[in-house]
Formats: sequence, structure tokens, C-alpha cells
Amino acid sequence: MPDAVVIGAGPNGLVAANLLADAGWSVEVLEAQPEPGGAVRSDRGVHPDFVSDVCSAFYPLAAASPVLSALELQRDGLRWSHAPRVLAHPLADGRCAVLERRAEDTAAGLDAFASGDGAAWQDLYDVWERLRPDILELLFTPFPPVRASARLAARLRAGGGLRLARTLLLPVRRLGEEEFGAEAGRLLLAGSALHADLAPEAAGSGGFGWLMSMLGQSHGFPVPVGGAGMLTAALVRRLEHRGGAVRCGERAVEVVVRAGRAVAVRTASGESVPAGRAVLADVSVPALYGELVDERHLPPRLLRDLRRFQWDFATFKVDWALDGAVPWTAGEAATAGTVHVADGVDGLTRFAAQLAMGQVPDRPFVLFGQMTAADATRSPGGTESAWAYTHVPHRTKGDAGDDGLTGRWDPSEQEAMADRLEEQVERYAPGFRARILARRILAPPTLEALDANLRGGAINGGTTAVHQQLIFRPMPGTGRPETPVAGLYLASAGAHPGGGVHGAPGANAARAALRVLSPGTLLSRAQRALARRGRGGEPTDRGVRGA
Repeated sequence: MPDAVVIGAGPNGLVAANLLADAGWSVEVLEAQPEPGGAVRSDRGVHPDFVSDVCSAFYPLAAASPVLSALELQRDGLRWSHAPRVLAHPLADGRCAVLERRAEDTAAGLDAFASGDGAAWQDLYDVWERLRPDILELLFTPFPPVRASARLAARLRAGGGLRLARTLLLPVRRLGEEEFGAEAGRLLLAGSALHADLAPEAAGSGGFGWLMSMLGQSHGFPVPVGGAGMLTAALVRRLEHRGGAVRCGERAVEVVVRAGRAVAVRTASGESVPAGRAVLADVSVPALYGELVDERHLPPRLLRDLRRFQWDFATFKVDWALDGAVPWTAGEAATAGTVHVADGVDGLTRFAAQLAMGQVPDRPFVLFGQMTAADATRSPGGTESAWAYTHVPHRTKGDAGDDGLTGRWDPSEQEAMADRLEEQVERYAPGFRARILARRILAPPTLEALDANLRGGAINGGTTAVHQQLIFRPMPGTGRPETPVAGLYLASAGAHPGGGVHGAPGANAARAALRVLSPGTLLSRAQRALARRGRGGEPTDRGVRGA
């Protein structure tokens, strides 16, 4: 009998399994798909000579993550590579906003748009450098991060903390207008905010745009040499060296609960895999509480809150094999790993408004990846392995464009939407479509079929908006990995701190499981609190071991 069963071999599940194995636990990981990785996979499915990242591709959070750093995955074959430039946002007049590898170079580029904008960028970066250690600890440790919060509060009190707090809560449009005289700096922040599902006018989007921009400035947007799957391969290799096992093609259908405790996982084949100490679920929140755990084991209030759970935007992605570099009108974009394509901040607002109204955007914001620019091993010399994604509504009410898209995403709608993305790129890179050797379309249902956690193509495990973060993630009062079921821990991006490839939710769940003492008779404090909130003050089960 394994000490722990981990459901899901995405990065969070594999990080959790590695940490448990490091502590001497025996671990089995059950993965529904034929291969591990979840949204961190690569293949040659677009063209046999091109490596394409199936879902995620650039990893600033992984580069900054103390969780992944501590695993020393370079010992298991992982190597990182960077494009010459981090991020570019071409403008319609042929100029380009550029996030360079060095802050002083980014600042110099912004000064060319408006005198003083470079100094404004440097000021934002100086704040980041001063606060970075505490912010990263706050992000990557279990909630509430008491020590990091205390240190951060002390630093803020000493350095105009109320003003900084206001700045981070601003909508990113307003933040950009306050900091920069020209649009270039504003675009770097606003485009980065839309890596999540935060419109330019959303409260807190300024803080998220600043965070992603500063991560890019300090750590870059690196990629694994050889493809995203190399990160997964290193995690699996490390786990297997420590005696852990990953079993693919084993879909979990039930967490077996007895006397209030998770004791096994039942698979679609009918096998019951026992868990001697814990079950860790790298699955979406609705899948855990709405499918895997019978509702009779859960507090009624949690089930009511589950109905209010909000997904992030749906995603539509296209992969390409190109016979040459993308012919950007703004030449600086050719050497950036990531390129944002949108008609200014107003274009980003228009895009987000159409999504809010349930319309398929007519001029979508395109997040474009140039993988060979970042890692020369991805395709033959002189070519480019590229991809782009945009967002679409989960429930389509209409099409802002002329194609009559309904959100069925049948083959004809997929082709029309892929053409729409290509036409948007073509506006900033005339001749782009002529360089396409092959393309692959990953519509929202396709992404979900590749990884059940990507429900409807949602890639962040739930909205990044402030009402579903910190103590509200995934639901009010559930900001930790413990669940109302003893021995069951939420280890996915649905838990704090949320989406991105950094391993923190998996690490937090593993650490929570490891805090459990030898078999006893008490629920952990967090489990008792969850139970009281759901059942009018009474624990769900007094006969369950805990921390």
C-alpha cells in the first residue's frame, strides 16, 4: 500500500509526489492521460521536424519559484533557454514596446517613446527588487504567509506602503496612465495583466501586470531546452529515482472516504488504490468537490459556494510550423520569445469587453510565442516553431466578427477562428500566412480533452480576479490545501496561489500532508474550521487523525 496517492501528473501533482518521496513516503501518481505532464507537454504533432509545446510554453514563475529551485531538476536533465528579448508589443506605426533582458535597456527603449518613461520603469523595478524576496515567499508558501506578510508590512510602512498598496490595487489602465507618458510602457503592463483573465479596468489588474512584467524583467520568460515536456520528464525522472511511480491511463473516478477520512482512490477500471496516509488531488476544484468526493462527505456551505466558483477565460490556441522567421514590421519583435498583438490599450479593453458580453472577439488579443527564437533546438535552422492563443467566452452569445461563430467549435468554426488569429498577426507581420507549413488547432474542447483540469479551455484553475484569490481561493475560507475530508488535500492550481507553472499548490499540499503526525484521533485545526463553517459548528467526524 502506498503512503500517498496523487491524482494527476501535472506539474503540481509531480511536485507534491517528489516532496513526499523526499520525506520517505511511498507514492503512486495516477494520471488519466496516456502520458504525464498535464498542461506541460511537447510533441511533434504539427510537423515531424518541429517541436511544439502543446499547452504552456514560457515559464517566468518556474524560474522564480523556490519550490522548483529546491528540487534541483538540472540534475535530472532540465536546462533552460532564453530568447534575446523577453517580450515585445508591436505598434501599428512600426515601433515596438520591448521588455529587454536588462532593466536599463528596457528603460532606454521606453525613454525613446517619452522622456521620463525610462525612469518610471526603473522606479517600478526598484520597488520590485526591494520587495521581491518577501513577495515570492508570500506567493509560494501556504496561506496565510505569516512571516512574509509581517516582513512585507514592515518594509511597506518604511517606504510609503499605503501608496504602494493603492498602486497595486489600481486597474492596469490607470496604473499605466499614472506612470507613463506614452503607450509603450502602458502596453507592457496591460498586456501582461491579460496573461490572466484581468481586463484593463479590473481592480488589481495593475498589480498583476506589474508582477508579471517584473518577473519577466528579473527572471526572463525562459523555456526548457527541447520542449516543455522536458520539465515534466525531469520531474518524473526525479520521482522514479526516489521510488515513486507514475501510472498513466488510470483515470480516477472516486476518492473513497470512510469515517470521514480519504482511504483510497477508485479508478475507471474498477481498481481501488489504497492510500495509507493521504490522497493529494491535482484536479480542478469542481472535479474534486463535484465529482470525486461524494457530497455527503462535504459541508453544505462548501457545496453552496461551489456553485459560485468562477472559471477564468476559455482559450483558443493554434500551433504553427513556419518556413522562416515571422516578418514583423517592428523588427525588434523578431528576437522576442513572447509577442503581444493588440491595437493598443484601447484594443485590450475592447477585447475584454467583448468577452464580458459573451461575444467571440473580432480582433482578438493574440499572445504569440516564438519558440525557436527562445530555443534553437525546436526547429531546423531558418525556421520557426510558433504558437498563439487568445481567449473566447465559455458561453457564446454572439460573434463580434463576421463569421457567425456560435461557440460550438466544430471543425468549420475552428478553422474560421484560426484564420481570424492569423489575420490579426498578419496586420503586424505582412507575409506571415505565406510562411505557414502546417498548423494545429486546439479549441477549448480539445484543450479539455488533453487535460481535464483545463475545463472549457480555462488555463488558470479559476479566475485570477480578487474575489477568488488568497482567503477566497478557491472559495471563501478555503485558502489552504486541507479539505473537510481528513487526509485529502487540494494540490492543483485551484488552490492558493493559483495558476502558472511554479509547483506551489502541489508543494503546499505535500507539506500539509507531512505535518500529519503518526495515526491519531483528531482533525487538523484547518479541517475542524472548514467543518464548523459548513455544519453550524460541529466537526464532520471526530474520529479522524489530523495534524
